[in-house]
Order: sequence, then C-alpha cells, then structure tokens
Amino acid sequence: MSKIKPSKGAPYARIMGVGGYRPTRIVPNEVILETIDSSDEWIRSRSGIATRHWASDEETVAAMSIEASGKAIADAGITAEQIGAVVVSTVSHFSQTPAIATEIADRLGTAKAAAFDISAGCAGFGYGLTLAKGMVVEGSARYVLVIGVERLSDLTDLEDRATAFLFGDGAGAVVVGPSEEPEIGPTVWGSEGDKAGTIKQTVPWDRFHNGDVSQLPLDSKGEIKFPAITQEGQAVFRWAVFEMAKVAQQALDAAGITSADLDVFIPHQANMRIIDSMVKTLKLPEHVTVARDVETTGNTSAASIPLAMERLLATGQAKSGDTALVIGFGAGLVYAATVVTLP
Repeated sequence: MSKIKPSKGAPYARIMGVGGYRPTRIVPNEVILETIDSSDEWIRSRSGIATRHWASDEETVAAMSIEASGKAIADAGITAEQIGAVVVSTVSHFSQTPAIATEIADRLGTAKAAAFDISAGCAGFGYGLTLAKGMVVEGSARYVLVIGVERLSDLTDLEDRATAFLFGDGAGAVVVGPSEEPEIGPTVWGSEGDKAGTIKQTVPWDRFHNGDVSQLPLDSKGEIKFPAITQEGQAVFRWAVFEMAKVAQQALDAAGITSADLDVFIPHQANMRIIDSMVKTLKLPEHVTVARDVETTGNTSAASIPLAMERLLATGQAKSGDTALVIGFGAGLVYAATVVTLP
C-alpha cells in the first residue's frame, strides 16, 4: 500500500480572469503589399485580414506578457503573490534558456511561482489551459497564470506571398483557479506528426552555426534571410476545416453538451475562411457568437484565443457565465479543444 498522501486540490477548475495586449502599431494590408505582388482584395478574400499589430523593440515577449497578465490577474480579483505557477506558450522567444516564464513570474511579483514555457504552436493556449486545470485540481497550485504570446512579425518572410500577410503580434493571458463546479471541460487534444512539414520554420537555427551559407535562403537583395514560418496553405486549410471540426464535436461530446447549448465559439484565429467553414460544418445555431478577431489582429498563434476571448467580453459580444467552445490547431500538427465557462 502506498504511503503517499492524496493530493488536496480543488474539485474543479475555472477561468477566473482574462487579459490581453495588442501592440500599438497597426499595420494595414497596404504595408504588406510593398513587398509582395498581391492586392488588398486578394488578402481579404483569402484570409479575412485587414490589419494586424506589429510590436516595437520595446514590446518584447516579456513586456507584452506582463501587460496582459496584469489585466488577467486584476480581472480575477487576486494578487500576483497568489499565483502558484506561470505557463507561457510561445514560439517566438529566441533564447533557448532560461524559459521566459521565469522572467515574467519574477517581474510580476509572484512568490517564486513555478514557471516554464511550452511550444505547441497555435494550440499552445489549449495545452497550457489543460496543464493549469490539472495543477489546480491536483493541488500543486491554487492559481495558475496561462499566457499565450507571440512576436510573429520576427518570423515573417515579407517576400513570401503565401504567408507575409498572415501574422501579427500580441499576448493574451488567463488566470485559472479553483471551482465548485466543472467550468473547464475535458480536453480533446493530440498531434499528427506525419503532417509536421505543412507548417514549419524555413531553416533550423543550427544552419547558422556551421557557417555554410549555401544552405541558407537569400532575399531579393541576395542577403541571408532570418528563419521564418512557412506553410502549405491548401493542405493546412483542408486539415483545419475537416479534421478540426471533428475534434470540436468531440470536445462538445466530452463536455456532455450539444452545439445548441453553446453561447460562444472561439476558434484559433488563423483565417476567416477556416472559421466560417468550421461554423458551417459544425452547424452552429445562429445564436452562437463567433470570434472573428482575425480581421484586425491577424494570426497571433498561441495568443489568438485569449485575445479573442478578451475582446468578446470587453465589447459585450459575450458575457460572464457564457458557455464557450475553444479550439486551437497548428504547427506540429497539434490541436486542443475544450468547453469552458467564460469568466
């Protein structure tokens, strides 16, 4: 018989507060058109994106995270000292170690909270939320801060006609804490590594280490390009529309509800056509509010779901207590979907 005492966590977990930060610089499609042969109409019809936010030198991954986190902590009605763990999902923090979460935890004023980064692309928020729920229920932390943050403008090839217009910067954060009722449903998540090549970094960092520039891509001026995100657009579109609609339905089933019980749908803000196609495939009722933050924020990867959630609540399109289906999907290919009660 085990001598280990059982954990004393909460019976359930919930999202207590949400916060977001969008960089001050707003970049319209016209700026993107300076480096690619396209048109505003083409970009809007393909993606639904009209503008995106790009960070300044001062708006670092850490700085944006701290701004979003401060709002989420205040919204939750707790203090930073009460945060027991900080989970940061990002692919655009360029120092291999230490984790940026440790810096954020310190600068926020937590009491030496556990802190770590995860890399799960556009599904990163869902992965972090699932980990946070487990910590609260298990008892290793009473309050967990989950942050999705990206500076994807640093990983954008402005000469790549297929992706130059897609990406934006920003940070979104939520506080997860104890609940007497189930307010974060079971997570349906997974990966399809056989499709990993459909979204990837153009070249690995070690290509710069061996000094062989012949293996590195060059820009139109003949200069070495910084690594960027590239994707096979049509393959990703088909996968997201057909396979992720199935995952979304599985999350509804796991939560024991139907689409008629939903108030809000918050998918990863990858592309307006993907969002609209998922709504149609899922046969969502007209009363369900659908997040379409991508139009003015672009694709912010791990930050997109919490940013969209914050905007819906701030504008009154969604309200506290609403039942929302959230689903993220992206590089890996990875995905995560769950049903939550909005804070």
